[in-house]
Amino acid sequence: MTPHPAGAPPELEVVIEVPRGSFLKRGSSGHIDFVSPLPCPFNYGAVPSLLGLEGDLLDALVLGPRLRYGTRLRVRAWAAVTLTDRGMSDDKLICSVRPPSRAQIAGVLRFFHFYARCKALINLWRRRRGRNACDGLCSAASALARARPVPRSWHGPAVPF
Repeated sequence: MTPHPAGAPPELEVVIEVPRGSFLKRGSSGHIDFVSPLPCPFNYGAVPSLLGLEGDLLDALVLGPRLRYGTRLRVRAWAAVTLTDRGMSDDKLICSVRPPSRAQIAGVLRFFHFYARCKALINLWRRRRGRNACDGLCSAASALARARPVPRSWHGPAVPF
């Protein structure tokens, strides 16, 4: 994470795991987790130096044009959305080159409310218990304060997704 002047959003390195428009959902290992029936509406990736609350790399979505799988970029984190899946909370940073518009933020929230309902159905089918919900928007600073550095001993998430 790059230090930033007071009031400026933090700048982070993000690695793209799911390009905008892709149907393939890859995890931090690079393996395909599942094939989605709907395309991803934004570039989805992770901050390779930080772990999120559920023990996997801190998620980050990057608004803007499609980026190729594996792209590494430095981008500002403007906000975050918190998703609960099987009772585990997880922050997703909302990143872009420019400040996102209200319409873009509203679109991200709509997507994650829909996604949480879909995950609830998938988890029911998989017989995985726990609450599924989009818990709303928070600041990027709050999400980053809950993250922790990736330890050298980390070899992937302990929880199967």
